[in-house]
Amino acid sequence: MSAILRSCWLALLSAACLSGCARVGPDFQPQRESWSEHWTSESIRQVTEQKLEPDARQWWTIFHDRNLEALIAQADANNGDLKIAGLRVIEARAQLGIAVAGRYPQVQQANADVLYSARKRSDGFNPRSGGYWQYAAGFSIGWELDFWGRFARAIESADASFFASQANRDDVLVLMHAQVADTYFTLRTAQARLRIARENARLQKRSYEITQKLFKSGESDELDLQQAKTQYLGTLSSVPDLESQIVLARHALCVLIGRPPGPLPEIDLQPDKAGVVPLVGRAVLQDVPADLLLRRPDVRAAELQMAAQSAQIGVAEADLYPSVSLLGSLVWSASSLTGSPNTLAVIAGPSVTWNLFDHGKITNNVRVQDARLQQLIVVYQNTVREAAREADDAATAMIAALQRDTILYDAEAAARRSLSLASTIYREGYSDFQRVLDAQRALFAQQDAYIVNRGNAVGSLIALYKAVGGGWYSDQPLIDPATRKQMQQRTDWGDLLDETNAPAATSPSSGTTSR
Repeated sequence: MSAILRSCWLALLSAACLSGCARVGPDFQPQRESWSEHWTSESIRQVTEQKLEPDARQWWTIFHDRNLEALIAQADANNGDLKIAGLRVIEARAQLGIAVAGRYPQVQQANADVLYSARKRSDGFNPRSGGYWQYAAGFSIGWELDFWGRFARAIESADASFFASQANRDDVLVLMHAQVADTYFTLRTAQARLRIARENARLQKRSYEITQKLFKSGESDELDLQQAKTQYLGTLSSVPDLESQIVLARHALCVLIGRPPGPLPEIDLQPDKAGVVPLVGRAVLQDVPADLLLRRPDVRAAELQMAAQSAQIGVAEADLYPSVSLLGSLVWSASSLTGSPNTLAVIAGPSVTWNLFDHGKITNNVRVQDARLQQLIVVYQNTVREAAREADDAATAMIAALQRDTILYDAEAAARRSLSLASTIYREGYSDFQRVLDAQRALFAQQDAYIVNRGNAVGSLIALYKAVGGGWYSDQPLIDPATRKQMQQRTDWGDLLDETNAPAATSPSSGTTSR
């Protein structure tokens, strides 16, 4: 028996040495286009500068707004989309564990039997009856040798998918941080516009009341009265719309930070910020645009998805070749009958299966996987091009907004001076009231345009940071403590939830093993 066991162990060791000696299918090759390695943009160059601070991972600190920083911190801890992205990383890590398990021996069947047999025999005229117990236990084990790299490619694919899930979570962070900041400054812009609308409505109401008194006293005609009333009510009508924009922006912020729609006391208690829309002239970057572009989380995710699909071609091609497995069974049986022997049987040997007559099924599956890879290559290239367009568009829009800021500032000052002159000339009787109304209308329009342009400049800056992949960092864990506790109560997760940031088996981008 010992000789048999030794032979089995030698066979297993030999198989382990031979297993994985070949990998069919293509090795992944990055599909980066030549232009992306050295891409630059004159627009981006004009609105960026190379500095170490603030870190692009936390670019919102450039606004020096503690309210914004607090909102982003709350979003990191409570945002629903970010939680889902973290759970998908956990799922991908569990899928990697399934792929790794495939390369080891698998118990195919295990059984244990206990039987009681009763018998009755007749020997002449002396009938005798009796019973006995029978016992049996055994198990079968199979080990498919990875001659063609089927399991190695499956692990490679699951590994790349794990890294892609991490990149997708980083992309959620980029989008979420940009959305929080953009919504916050949309709120601030609406508050500033509301303040301007109310101030102009008060100014125009006074003019309307004056023309009403003059009309009643016969010193003015009805035309001045109706024009003043029209202008006042038109300005007043913008107030409800702006108030609605503020409420909607507040609700959007609540959802982003994981709250039900409602008030935001931490913002509402800061009235000094309501009329302030900051202007930041340059974005601070720590690297050249080409490198930032290729490190964008969605670009990295697209490249890793290519790597995962490339390995699937090898998994499919392995079906074209024979599958070699080592099979073994261990069976023990015994009986309670006196003198009945106990037996232990060991059966082991190789098994070869080869699907030779599949009518093109395997070959076409390889073609399917290759077509899917080519689709992902095009998706990756489109993602890079779209990223470059987004960055250039944001920089171009920012340049235009910065140029308009000075012009609109001067236009607002001119409109304010025009109103002062028109009011003076009207009081002295040198012009009609229409010139005062025109000046009031121009002042309101220029003040509103100035604030709107400020909001556009901030939005373009945020879009630029988002386009180059800024804001992908968070110090929050993948799984918050409450979610971890809930999952552990349902399922035995082992230490998987505690090691979710650990590297997977092999990084497709680096090719290093870290298991």
